[in-house]
Amino acid sequence: MQQHETTVGASLWREAFRRLKASKMAVIGAAIIGVFVVVAIVGPWVAPHSPSAQIWRGEVFVNQGEFVGARGENWFGLDHLGRDMFSRFLVGARQTLLVGVVSMLIGLVVGALIGVASGASATLGGRAGQRVDNVIMRFIDMMLSLPSLLLAVSIAAVMGQSLTTVMIAVGVVQIPIFARLLRGSMLAQGGSDYVLAAKALGVRKKRIVLTQILPNSLSPVIVQATLSLATAIIEAAALSYLGLGNPDPAVPEWGVMLSQAQRFFDNAPMMAVYPAVGIIITALGFTLLGEAMREALDPKLRG
Repeated sequence: MQQHETTVGASLWREAFRRLKASKMAVIGAAIIGVFVVVAIVGPWVAPHSPSAQIWRGEVFVNQGEFVGARGENWFGLDHLGRDMFSRFLVGARQTLLVGVVSMLIGLVVGALIGVASGASATLGGRAGQRVDNVIMRFIDMMLSLPSLLLAVSIAAVMGQSLTTVMIAVGVVQIPIFARLLRGSMLAQGGSDYVLAAKALGVRKKRIVLTQILPNSLSPVIVQATLSLATAIIEAAALSYLGLGNPDPAVPEWGVMLSQAQRFFDNAPMMAVYPAVGIIITALGFTLLGEAMREALDPKLRG
């Protein structure tokens, strides 16, 4: 029986992976993410110049604020302090990826713990468990009632300006999403035949939750984690744009670069275009892959 369940479970994931490989949307999304990750990893080593070097400072402003544009030694031109924008773009990708991944992990881990506690209480906890589930869900509803960006800004404003603050603020915003999603998935699995069979055999409730219900409830959470990476990158960039990110402007990060560029948009619009395009394309990659994973793991679409 256990071997049959394992075989079926493995075949479902194998089928989902096959569907992903056949999906153009998944391939494009994975390719974008792959390029972004590679740039984030090797960017500091392949950057042609130091991201903080102001070696062309005298050329930055020419004739009342004209910026040095793209040229052979500076592919994206120079910013308002004479720093190489292409080097800052490459190095900033790592900070952007770090913020997105850490924020998503904070939301995933804490939200999953809350979701498991709530889902297990509602599924197998009896009347007392129902009360615990109600208390947890009312708290989650309170968090969901607040606009995500407003909640993140409030947390960041209270904690102070830093990159860690941005990670925590964006991560907290993701918590109720994962908690409610995992709870709902566990409730759907709680009435399955294999759960009823395990109860009839006298299997302990804790073992049923950890070995039966939880593993079969993770598919939508994995999909949401991919989609949340796109949201986390955008929200982190928004907080940095509002001045709540890294207090050191010399450290490149796409949101910080976007914030610095707003003052010079009339004279040097490309200062804003490069980081903005990077954020948009990266978020698009995670969104495409997440949507493709949702379709691949949807039981209604399995042939």
